[in-house]
Amino acid sequence: MLTREFLLQADCKTAYGDIEESLLLTCEQRAASLAATLACRPDNSPVWIFGYGSLMWNPVFESEEAAEGLLQGWHRAFCLRLTSGRGTAAQPGRMLALKEGGATTGLAFRLPEETLHEELALLWKREMVTGCYLPTWCDLALNDGRTVTALVFVMDPRHPLYEADSCPRTIAPMIARASGPLGTNAQYLFSLEQELTRRGMYDDCLTDLVSQVRELQTAHHHMQG
Repeated sequence: MLTREFLLQADCKTAYGDIEESLLLTCEQRAASLAATLACRPDNSPVWIFGYGSLMWNPVFESEEAAEGLLQGWHRAFCLRLTSGRGTAAQPGRMLALKEGGATTGLAFRLPEETLHEELALLWKREMVTGCYLPTWCDLALNDGRTVTALVFVMDPRHPLYEADSCPRTIAPMIARASGPLGTNAQYLFSLEQELTRRGMYDDCLTDLVSQVRELQTAHHHMQG
């Protein structure tokens, strides 16, 4: 499990598995990315982080408040080739990102201003190991009627790990098989489905994918049994 302690101590080169050297951001590049993002902070209102994947059930950063919300203009897609964490270069899986169009339900976290920088540095160490996401400031409609400015990690389609084809037929076999130092790719998918169900949220990108991955795993167990 990705814990706060793990992240604080993690050496990004080795902690998530074997990552191709050319893809890794250096500590300096990560710090520069964070500084550039903070420089674009739209105003002095609180910083919210929008979680649409594992941040929803395992945020690891400290927050002062969490609220459900709807992000317009982006949808979930398993469009990131996963060669570390829950996959390997030899047997890559797929990780979740956001692509343009549609909408996404998720959970927003308000960060404490006094420790903002260290909480964000920890988040960058988790999300920006290879710089595959574009940290983007977005207007977010919270379910209680507030609109806040939230930081959202969306897919960078120019990144070498970006995969345009994220249809279930293509990616279900990869997700069913892939695993790495942080666990299996399928477990991530099932955890996401479980969390959304628990919150009464729904995402049609998951329905087919989850059933296909389950079928593949069942078939695999039967073959081995």
